[in-house]
Amino acid sequence: MADEIGVTIHVAGRPYPLRIKREEEEEIRKAAKLVDEQLNYYAKNYRHNDKQDLLAMVALHYATIGMNAEEESGFIKKELQGTLNEIDNLLTVALKD
Repeated sequence: MADEIGVTIHVAGRPYPLRIKREEEEEIRKAAKLVDEQLNYYAKNYRHNDKQDLLAMVALHYATIGMNAEEESGFIKKELQGTLNEIDNLLTVALKD
């Protein structure tokens, strides 16, 4: 595709060539940097030096963050929906008068 570019990102010391949309490049590079930073944190603070173990710990870390964000988002949507329904009902009654 015309709007795609080829980039190589490095994760855990290994290169990964990708074809991505140009507007995604900064976000993908930032994500790769976050993964490497988290991997380095685990490497320094735990006795696991195997890259596969460290990457598994990083995956678990970000999976947990993602699950928590989904739960929070669902809660907010649920609460917002109730509030919006209340506002809608109040406006409907007010407009009838």
